[in-house]
Amino acid sequence: MRRSPSRALLATGLAVLAVLATAGVSLAARAATATPAVTAAAVFNHPGVLLSRAQLDFVKGRVAAQAQPWTNAYNQMMASRYASLSRTPLPRATVECGSYSNPNYGCTDEREDAIAAYTDALAWYITGNQAYATKAIAIMDAWSATIRNHTNSNAPLQTAWAGSVWPRAAEIIRYTYPSWPAQERFATMLRTVYLPVVLPGIHSNGNWELSMMEAAVGISVFLDDRAAYDRAIARFRLRAASYIYIAADGSQPKYPPAGGIDTRAELISYWQGQSTFVDGLSQETCRDFTHTGYGISAIAHVAETSRIQGGDLYPELQDRLRHALGFHTKFENGVAVPSNICGGTVAKGLGPITEVGFNALHNRLGIAMANTESYTVAHRPQGSNNLFVAWETLTHADNPA
Repeated sequence: MRRSPSRALLATGLAVLAVLATAGVSLAARAATATPAVTAAAVFNHPGVLLSRAQLDFVKGRVAAQAQPWTNAYNQMMASRYASLSRTPLPRATVECGSYSNPNYGCTDEREDAIAAYTDALAWYITGNQAYATKAIAIMDAWSATIRNHTNSNAPLQTAWAGSVWPRAAEIIRYTYPSWPAQERFATMLRTVYLPVVLPGIHSNGNWELSMMEAAVGISVFLDDRAAYDRAIARFRLRAASYIYIAADGSQPKYPPAGGIDTRAELISYWQGQSTFVDGLSQETCRDFTHTGYGISAIAHVAETSRIQGGDLYPELQDRLRHALGFHTKFENGVAVPSNICGGTVAKGLGPITEVGFNALHNRLGIAMANTESYTVAHRPQGSNNLFVAWETLTHADNPA
């Protein structure tokens, strides 16, 4: 199959950019031919992965005032198994995850221990009870002393999911709790076990790479690694733009940043056979809404972290994200699926993934999002998907900070 000259040139350019970023040169500035530059602060803001201190303070105040929906969301979190102070972490040196976690040697344990550490970190900040900080540290220390790698076919995704959550917990503890003696060992774990796997990206369905970039961005913030952060943001922007279609793209979606897909026929096959493209359709819509939700969630998470770090991606992403949320929640809310979308049948199950994007776009930017608002309010409090999403009604519902 003959590649188009423009696609070949793009692939070559991206390879050169990756080399430059690895050498410590800011990729964001050199990716201007693909996407406009976004200026970020020279120094990272901490805590600054998905949540800032101002956002945490807002949540703490709302829970203290017994206001809704935060109080119900807080009670949901505290009643979950993740908040148990008797939890025993189950680290492994090698976590082996096959397709759909079969085999599952430590996959669930790792993901859920990461969510538990994040839950305990939130509980510490909201309550001031040091027992939760101590438990979060114990979980993180157990894994940093043990894990060495991930194996089998789902290893990149497993690394991404756990790697997205660990830095959220670690940022809160490191910057709000006075003592964490083994924090450098935890940083070494993120730097050597997780970051080398997620940072290069992957030639797979978009939700994989978006989650990998979310992990890479969060880890880079915790490590204060500007070169890795810039590289991850540049790759994320290309993947996000090619994951959600909007009419401004033209007659078809953008080609993904890797994978050798450079003809319309290949693109349609990659989009699950969908050949009619409408605002908000995602590369995985016709696969199922659950995997699509993973991708949308990762996009919102990276955008939120970028905003905290001073290089706000929401203005660039707002049309894609608002259309994607509105398109999928419309059908979740009961609107019939037309025959030109996935043959008239979709597999629903978007999950608890709308709060972050809805708050940013509707409350901060003033965008009307009736479908998303109906879905979000009806599903409050949004809890955890037990993979990498947790407690976002608590943390982001109507959060103005």
